[in-house]
Amino acid sequence: MNWNESYKDLYGHTNRSAHQSVHLLAVIFCLCWLLSTPATARSAEITPFHTFNQSPLVQIFGLPAAEDAFLQPADRTWTFLGTDIANNFAGNTASHEELLIDGESYRITMAFRHGISDNIEVGMDIPFVGHGAGVFDHFIEEWHDFFGLPEGGRKEAPTNRLLYTYSRDGQERLRLDDSNFGLGDIRLIGGLQLYKDRQTCQRAVALRASIKLPTGSISKLHGSGSTDVALWLDASDDYRLSGRWGHMTLFGSAGGMALTNGDVLSDQQRNFAGFGCLGFGWSPLEWLAFKSEISAHSPFYRGSDLPELTDPSCLLTIGGTLAFSPDTALDIGVSEDLVVSTAPDVALHLGLSHRF
Repeated sequence: MNWNESYKDLYGHTNRSAHQSVHLLAVIFCLCWLLSTPATARSAEITPFHTFNQSPLVQIFGLPAAEDAFLQPADRTWTFLGTDIANNFAGNTASHEELLIDGESYRITMAFRHGISDNIEVGMDIPFVGHGAGVFDHFIEEWHDFFGLPEGGRKEAPTNRLLYTYSRDGQERLRLDDSNFGLGDIRLIGGLQLYKDRQTCQRAVALRASIKLPTGSISKLHGSGSTDVALWLDASDDYRLSGRWGHMTLFGSAGGMALTNGDVLSDQQRNFAGFGCLGFGWSPLEWLAFKSEISAHSPFYRGSDLPELTDPSCLLTIGGTLAFSPDTALDIGVSEDLVVSTAPDVALHLGLSHRF
């Protein structure tokens, strides 16, 4: 029996108010838009969102975010401060397994990329990860109602609860029910520019590699306990549109990663995974860009009948970029799981970047 169906016998349906939270999000975006209206021309670069699947059982691994296909020029440094807030609800049972992921996860990422030459880049990501009961359950229910998305038993479950638990063969293998926050797994990153053309069509291809170190707490799901190595390609192609229509950019990435044995569901963890991203953006104004991307990855676990653990994941992220200056920009994005329960129901991404 599906875990979500059991909730229907325990909790009644609760009427919700109108879409106040959805309207509030729209007002915030409009205010950011108006406040960022430039007095002089600015440049909105179109690059991928610097985020990835924030599921509590996935974000512990070294899954990379797609990045700008243009590396930083020599002696230039790109800095980034990002926040990801993910609302998670997934529950299921099989003949010998039970899984419940109910709570909110938070990730604050401080990152930099530095060009040591025109074709070589180095960098680091320092994340801080937390889990809590959260306050966005009501907003997420309204989000699903507004867009007609499936609830998956969310309305029948207790609101604002933190409980991550997984049992197999009658033995509890994972449990987290206490709020926490702390250092996650640090990543070291390097890049090599394979191709770039800024003269005509603004095309670029870059090869990147990263290593994730086991610096985060395993019991608090700040890290996996594994050392992960990833290798991938980032590519982009920009097109200038006629008249005053601005420009459009296509971007994508693809790669793979190898993982040592970690300490979270260690006997079910896979040692290899593939990942990729495909997206596009449109900049109608020099200070504003809209963008959308689909990212996917193969599963990180095996030996389970639950799709939440063993199905490939795919999520959609939509939003845009506000350019406050040629070197400073703010990304705002919202993601939704396209393969249900393999990623957070809804995640909010904010990313402020500045280039020195």
